[in-house]
Amino acid sequence: MKTNKRGTLKARELLEEIGCDDISDLSMDMLVSGLGATLIMEPLKNSDGKIIKGNSKTLIKINSEIPYEEKIRFTIAHEVGHFLLHDKLDLEVHNDNNNTLNWFKSTEQQAKKGIQEWEANDFASELLMPEKMFRKFVENKKFSPYLVKEIASHFKTSLTSVVYRLVSLNIYPLFIVSTHNGKVSYWNKSENFWIKVKDITKLVPPKDSVTQEYIEADYDFIYKETEKAQLISKSVWFELKSFEEDSNFYEYCIPTKQYKSIISIVWED
Repeated sequence: MKTNKRGTLKARELLEEIGCDDISDLSMDMLVSGLGATLIMEPLKNSDGKIIKGNSKTLIKINSEIPYEEKIRFTIAHEVGHFLLHDKLDLEVHNDNNNTLNWFKSTEQQAKKGIQEWEANDFASELLMPEKMFRKFVENKKFSPYLVKEIASHFKTSLTSVVYRLVSLNIYPLFIVSTHNGKVSYWNKSENFWIKVKDITKLVPPKDSVTQEYIEADYDFIYKETEKAQLISKSVWFELKSFEEDSNFYEYCIPTKQYKSIISIVWED
């Protein structure tokens, strides 16, 4: 799927218009209201967010049963992206769920959802984590699971959106894997991550991976605090050259039991 910068540019335009470098302290309700739409929090079936465009009024509905405030903010930002970018959605009532809000899908899966979903996610990412402020926040900081949590807490957005932001901006050499229902659905890596990945797409994760441990634990959190970064061998996920000895890498997993999915981050210390 061919991508563009429409989402990023529209988010920067909005930030400039409201005079904010960072909206982490801004109420999303106030933001939506200021744009001329109405935000409603209520239980939604099979949907995280919904935008209803009428002739004179737009409603943005968010599932009040989403357990994390950070994900709620990202979902709202995604719907605002649709509101500002897409005058003509496929339907007057447009639903978003974990699939449309998820960065970690294959190109084929993203293409099925359309460029509009990618643009809305791109908008939300730049709006909640402006590149300039994001780079400044992580400057001179070493990558770790704690840093991911620290960024998410500071910008009040989801852990997975932070991981995507880190990779897309090539701040650290990282390898990410998305696993759904026990199989690898997607993987990506920073441009500065030069290691060859094993053939893993649509396969079960390697047996010695931390990802596989979480699958066997039925997606429950099995590592906490300082244990979240687990030591693994390079050969678990990557191909070794004929002359190369194995070496130490780290793997950190973010499981979501509700969707039977895992986002895994692998890096060299």
